[in-house]
Amino acid sequence: MLPLTQENILHALKVVQDPDLHRDIVTLNFVKNLKITGNDVSFTLELTTPACPVRDQFKADSERAIRSTIANVGKIDIQMTSNVASHDNQQKELILPGVKNTIAVASGKGGVGKSTVAVNLAVSLAMDGASVGLVDADVYGPSIPLMFGMNERPKVSENKLIPLERYGVKIMSIGFLVDPMQAVIWRGPMASGAVKQFMSDVNWGALDYLIFDLPPGTGDIQLTLVQTIPLTGAVIVTTPQDVALADARKGLVMFNKVNVPVLGIVENMSYYICSHCGHRENIFDSGGGSRTATELEVPFLGEIPIDTRIRVGGDQGTPIVVMDQQSQQAQTIRLIARNLAAQLSILHVSSSPSQKVEILLGPSN
Repeated sequence: MLPLTQENILHALKVVQDPDLHRDIVTLNFVKNLKITGNDVSFTLELTTPACPVRDQFKADSERAIRSTIANVGKIDIQMTSNVASHDNQQKELILPGVKNTIAVASGKGGVGKSTVAVNLAVSLAMDGASVGLVDADVYGPSIPLMFGMNERPKVSENKLIPLERYGVKIMSIGFLVDPMQAVIWRGPMASGAVKQFMSDVNWGALDYLIFDLPPGTGDIQLTLVQTIPLTGAVIVTTPQDVALADARKGLVMFNKVNVPVLGIVENMSYYICSHCGHRENIFDSGGGSRTATELEVPFLGEIPIDTRIRVGGDQGTPIVVMDQQSQQAQTIRLIARNLAAQLSILHVSSSPSQKVEILLGPSN
């Protein structure tokens, strides 16, 4: 056993590895404000996202590493915080200066539940403590107001729209600005112009993640949008059947053409569990999303089942992750959101130059 010193504690903590970033928490600069008071130890673990899927594991592994290596340790106080890395993009800084990351949720075809996934991912990230915004970029079929149960107009302050807010998510949609009974009959440039205004003419403030619910497909409007929006990355939503997977591949090609990293694939309507007998039925086949992700060499974020409560939550304006937080369906979606946040962290670490390790030490008494 080693004596109780700051250097030895850091040495002990080097055995704690981030499973996604494949480095130890000391090298990653997660350990902050390390202090020793008598025999007691305190420090902060500053993670790359509040939605870290292994947050609790880090805390438990850190205490275990110290107690198994250092002699005469008293109380160990570990505070968990986060600092979301920002996408370094000059265009984004000009248009969205307070937004750290922009994420497109897309689908190669309609009817796969893309908006349902986008809403629940946004709310899940907010529930984990992130600051989140959501842009309904599906100008022709805005469904976000219904899914949040909102029917009001945003206010204007200093010549900028103030996004509406629900469940901790800031929201903007063309559905807040036009008569819901009127169809939006616009040509492509007008539709993309509206989405541009949702960036430049809306006061988003400081956000960790701004999610764009894109219209389905890979046509001219979609291409214009992904070329206009300074995106950090994209998520592709599909269902298991071959026709949807073929369109998901087209979506990935579209993002590759505009140099937007695909953060992962989500398979929606993956299976059905009978509420009476518990039997699993693979209505639209199974495993297609995972196989496609492997084939295309992108992460598979997870699969979401068909469930009446998910549909009811969308229709009633209460997303499943809020309406039935303890359900398996809600927990599955929240894990997918954490997997998404992890992929963003991996993207930032892999794309940033190596930095000098700098541990902030407190006074040792």
